[in-house]
Amino acid sequence: MIVAIDGASGTGKSTVAKLIAQEFDLSYVDTGAIYRSVALVVKEKNISLCDNDDKILKKLCSTLPLRFEFIDGVNKVFLDKRDISQDIRLPEISMLASKVSALKVVRDSLLEMQRRLAKSTNKKGAVLDGRDIGTVIFPDADIKIFLTASDNVRATRRHLELKSKGVEIDYKDVLEQTIQRDKQDSERTLAPLKKADNAIEVNTDGLDVNGVTEKIKKIITSRLFSCLN
Repeated sequence: MIVAIDGASGTGKSTVAKLIAQEFDLSYVDTGAIYRSVALVVKEKNISLCDNDDKILKKLCSTLPLRFEFIDGVNKVFLDKRDISQDIRLPEISMLASKVSALKVVRDSLLEMQRRLAKSTNKKGAVLDGRDIGTVIFPDADIKIFLTASDNVRATRRHLELKSKGVEIDYKDVLEQTIQRDKQDSERTLAPLKKADNAIEVNTDGLDVNGVTEKIKKIITSRLFSCLN
């Protein structure tokens, strides 16, 4: 079973996807972390995205020593032996990840990695979250969820998350970045952020993580029940 959870930044995709994976004993593939990891390496190696050097980016993606590991209930991201879980969540990496993910060579290079991780990790299936899971990565996903939330709600969530991690940033800057990233993600030519035709939309305004998770659990349970009958 493949569960696709898509939506803009700050809608709670990653947190909810992890909980759903645990609830139904499925693997969790954090596709956003994959693109963020590429963005981190691009920044640290001073790779210019303006040079259109596909060979460099293709080699980077194909040799990326990336792995995920659950440690004390937390999905950690490692680049070889280095824990980059916090580094890839910095605002500047988030913005760069949006630009990196719009490049065809990057998306093509990482497409099979994402599909392989989803199909090979757990025989029961996987939960994937991102912006194009239900439209591009797994257009035939068994269940497609599209999360939404207002700009202010998403910016508030992101602001609190960054503060909890010791990152000092003004709320207005977070709101501006949220809106800018939406624009980048939805207007890009390749695999733009959009709701799949057969996805079920869930608005997360006014709901905490448990509330959103319960809604999605009911959707999945209902779908599984209907399949059995």
